[in-house]
Amino acid sequence: MAALLKQSLLLTMLALALGGCASTTNLQTAGDNRFSAVDPSQSSESTQRLWQVFERYQGAPYEYGGTSAQGFDCSGFIMTAYREGLGKQVPRTTSQMLKYGKVIAPASVQPGDLVFFRIRGKEQHAGIYMGDDRFIHASTSAGVTLSELDGYYWRDRFTEARRFE
Repeated sequence: MAALLKQSLLLTMLALALGGCASTTNLQTAGDNRFSAVDPSQSSESTQRLWQVFERYQGAPYEYGGTSAQGFDCSGFIMTAYREGLGKQVPRTTSQMLKYGKVIAPASVQPGDLVFFRIRGKEQHAGIYMGDDRFIHASTSAGVTLSELDGYYWRDRFTEARRFE
């Protein structure tokens, strides 16, 4: 019982400590269909290439301004994943990404679309939606990681999605 209480307390403290580009946590709660479910076995070739980039860099540390395996920030990881996985160029910073691309309704988000989050009063974090309510991103606490949109930290911070074709 004490071990369970200790684990629960530790998880709660960890969740509260996460900030900015942080966390590994689903935007679809019971009765909430903001994001369509995607069967990972039906992933497109481009989604598979993004998964390969993710696997290559998973766990790479967070570094503000970083764009390499030595360290990524959220937009640096997106820029690298798009370039290496899709052969596409996207703007370098989150604020620049918010100015371009096509705004997508949450119910229409597809793997490869960018998802944006409001942290500390401004949109300053982004990731790549991968289907099945998950996104990949560079987090301040875990580096390059996979998170769920409806997790404790992310569900109320999602602001919009954009598609870069």
